[in-house]
Amino acid sequence: MSDKSLPYLPADDSQRMALHNEIHTRPSATFKLPSLIVYVAVLNAGLSMSDECKHLQLLPGHQELDIEKMKGNFLQLQCQGYKVIWERHTEFTRYTIVQALPSHAGWGSQLPELSSHVATGNDWLSRIPGKTITAIHLAMLNEGMDDDDAFFKAKQWLGEGTVIGSKMGRTADNHSHSHLMTNLRIGSDGFERMLVLASPQTSENRSGRIAQRLLELETYRIMSLLSLPVAKQLGAKLAQTEVQLVEITKRLEKKIDSDEVLLNDLAGLAAEVESITAENSYRFSAARAYDGIVRERISEMREQPLSGIQTVGEFMQRRLAPAMATVNATSERLAALAQRLSRASALLRTRVDIATEAHNQELLEKLTKGQALQLRLQSTVEGLSIAAISYYVVSLILYLGKAMEGAGVNINPEMLAGFSTPVVLFVSWKLIQRIHRKLKDL
Repeated sequence: MSDKSLPYLPADDSQRMALHNEIHTRPSATFKLPSLIVYVAVLNAGLSMSDECKHLQLLPGHQELDIEKMKGNFLQLQCQGYKVIWERHTEFTRYTIVQALPSHAGWGSQLPELSSHVATGNDWLSRIPGKTITAIHLAMLNEGMDDDDAFFKAKQWLGEGTVIGSKMGRTADNHSHSHLMTNLRIGSDGFERMLVLASPQTSENRSGRIAQRLLELETYRIMSLLSLPVAKQLGAKLAQTEVQLVEITKRLEKKIDSDEVLLNDLAGLAAEVESITAENSYRFSAARAYDGIVRERISEMREQPLSGIQTVGEFMQRRLAPAMATVNATSERLAALAQRLSRASALLRTRVDIATEAHNQELLEKLTKGQALQLRLQSTVEGLSIAAISYYVVSLILYLGKAMEGAGVNINPEMLAGFSTPVVLFVSWKLIQRIHRKLKDL
């Protein structure tokens, strides 16, 4: 937007439009019910956007797809009879295929056959670049659960495993707008299955929001659990490091080894802990962020229990919460270990500083004694210097007197030298004092 189109405002900040439009960059899909959603999320480490663009170009009618359209990390591609949504995130990329089901589709015996056919073709799915982290078949039908045998019909499609589910949301007449059932198990085809039964009045926008919420819930749950194997692996390593720190602390307390040896051991241990922290801090931080999103999505579902069935939120939190507690405990344990190492290093440095200060004090005392001795020696040397200077001057006077006597002057050289000796000594002493004063003034 140019400045000329804003006659009543100052010029836009360079980031205003991008920041404002961020809220609209990933809109939820809109579709009519009944629909089948095939969802695949893959880890994109080492994958470029060009790799993903080439795969999207395999879709019918999108051979000329421009990679520039993917700069926003979100793209909706309309194909004949279905829609493909591509979303790239920091660690993973999501592919959502929304395809309509026949209007007469029910949730009885037909559903097992419906999910076996993907609009894009199974070959396109299998060639998606990346490593699968989540794969879901989400069937959304516009019919209620009035049948007494609804639970058993749903179980036919979901397969083996304990069925969990709930009533979701609230309508204007204080009823739930949809029912959810799933077992959160991976089937023989590699997909989890979810079944949503919504009221016939469900709007296209609400259908999209429900689907997005459920798909994100499962994706972020798995992403948050990526840190669990790391936390378990670090447990034994941290225990070993803690034992080493205790041993070093005991040696420090009992003064078994020299400070240099202890400092080297502490520095090596601190470097090791710092390396572990740098390597895993992002993974633990990401896990907490993903877990926060999971909690938000569960809250947004506004679940109400179905008779005899555990809600999705309860099921997830009872299993996810201990895992995240392990991750958080490992993260806190690592941080606490780094702090303990820092305190031990500070304690050792304090001891070294005290020892160094005592050594410096001892050197200073020796230096002070040496300076005092040097002053005494200098005073002695100065006295000798006065005597030596006086001796040479008096000798010169003696030679001068002899020369004068030889020249016919009536003078006794010895008497002249003797009487001049006190004068020469006094003048030499004053001269030395004057030199001292000049040196002090410098």
